[in-house]
Amino acid sequence: MKITRTLLSSTIIAAMGGLLFGFDTAVISGTTDALTRVYRLNEPWLGIERDGLWLGFTVASALIGTVLGALAVGRPADRWGRRTALVWMAVFYFVSAVGSALAWDWASFLFFRWLGGLAVGGASVVSPMYIAEISPAAWRGRLVAVQQFNIVLGILLAFLSNFIVAQLDLGETAWRWMFGVEAFPAAAFFFLLFATPHSPRWLVAKGRNEEAREVFARLGTDAGSIDEEIRVIQESLALDHHNLTEPLFQPTYRVPILLAVTIAMFNQLSGINALMYYTPHIFRMAGVGERAALLNAVVIGFTNLLFTMLALTVIDRFGRRVLMLVGSIGYIVSLAATSWAFYTYGTAFTKTGGIIVLVSLMVFIASHAFGQGAVIWVFLSEIFPNRVRARGAALGSFTLWVMNALISWTFPVFAGISGWMVFAFYAAMMVLQLVWVILWMPETKDVPLEQIQKRLHIE
Repeated sequence: MKITRTLLSSTIIAAMGGLLFGFDTAVISGTTDALTRVYRLNEPWLGIERDGLWLGFTVASALIGTVLGALAVGRPADRWGRRTALVWMAVFYFVSAVGSALAWDWASFLFFRWLGGLAVGGASVVSPMYIAEISPAAWRGRLVAVQQFNIVLGILLAFLSNFIVAQLDLGETAWRWMFGVEAFPAAAFFFLLFATPHSPRWLVAKGRNEEAREVFARLGTDAGSIDEEIRVIQESLALDHHNLTEPLFQPTYRVPILLAVTIAMFNQLSGINALMYYTPHIFRMAGVGERAALLNAVVIGFTNLLFTMLALTVIDRFGRRVLMLVGSIGYIVSLAATSWAFYTYGTAFTKTGGIIVLVSLMVFIASHAFGQGAVIWVFLSEIFPNRVRARGAALGSFTLWVMNALISWTFPVFAGISGWMVFAFYAAMMVLQLVWVILWMPETKDVPLEQIQKRLHIE
C-alpha cells in the first residue's frame, strides 16, 4: 500500500521526539571542559578526589531522569494516549533547554538536565511506539527507523551547533548557548503535535472505535478493510481474558521481556554513548587539539547520519537480523582497532595514531547506525502485544538508559586508568551480541503487529 499524507506527516512529527533525544544526548559533549571549569568538578568533594568522577556524574545526571522517564511513561501513555504523552515530553525538553542555559549553580544545572532526561526517556519509548502503531507492516521498519534517523540528525545538529557556537567567541557563556539552542526545536515539536491523530490501536483499546475508524481512514490499514483491522486488534487485545492493567512480569510475556532486556543491554555495552557524550574528549586522549576534536565530532555525526539513511532504505528488505549481524561484526573490528591504537600509542599519540582512532570510530559509528541504531527502536516497538506494548517498550528503554548511565558515568574514570582496556571490554561484549543474534534473535520484518505475538507463542 502507498504511504498516505497523514501517515507520513504524523511519522515525521512524532520522530521529532527522536531529534530532540539525539540533540539533548550529544550537546553536552561540547561543554565538558567548560562544566569542569565553571563548577570545579576536579576539586575534591565529600573527600572524593578522583578526576573524572564528578564530570561523569554531571553527564549522567540527565540519564538519571532518562531512566525514570522511560520507566514511568508506560502507564501515562496507556491512560492518556501516546500523543498526549509526547506533548508533555515537548514541554520538558523546552524547560530543560532554557533552564540548563540559565543555570545559576551546579545543583540547578543538574536539575534541568535531569528534567531533559525525563523527556528523552519518555520520548525514546513513546515516539517509536506511536509510529509502529500507525504504520502498516510493509512500511513499519522504515517508518519507525525515521525515529533513529532523527536521533542521529539531532546528534549531528548538536555537534554542528557546538562547533558553530565555539567559533563565535562568546567567551564564558558559549556553553550556555550550546544548551539553549535546543529550545527552538522543542517549541516547534510542541505545536506540531496537535496536527497528529491519536494512535488508532490505543483508541481501540479504549473502546473508541469510531474515532479509530476515522484515523484508519486517513492512515490506511494492513487488512484493507477498516472493520477487519479493528477486529484483528480487538482479538489481539483479548480483553475477555486480559486487561490493560495486567502485570507485565508473568510467564506469558517471558520471551519478549528477555528479548527487550537483552538487546537494550547490548546496545549500551557497545560503548556507543560513551562516544556520543565524550567524542571530543576521546579525540583529545588521542592527541588531537581542541578545534580538531570538535571538528572530528562533526565528522562522526555525518557518518552516523549517512549509514542511518542507508539502514532506513534496507531494513524492510533485508530484515532486522541481517542488519544486526553486519553491525556486530563492524563493532568488533572497529573497537578492537581502537583498543589496539590506545594500547600501542598510550599517551604519546602520533598523527598516524590519531588517524587510526578517527577511522576506527567512523567504522564503529557506521556499524552502530546500520545495525543496533536502526533496529532497536523498531524491535522494541514490535515484540510486545498491544495490551502491554507501552510497558514492555518502557522496560526495554529503561534497561537501555540504566546501562547508558552506568557506561557514561564510569567511562571518564576507567578511560583515565586504561583507555585500551575500556575499548577491549566493549569489543568483547559485541562478540557476545553476535552470538545472541545468531542463536536467539527472531525476525519480525513484514509481519503485522498482531501476528508477531503469535510467532512468539503469546496467547
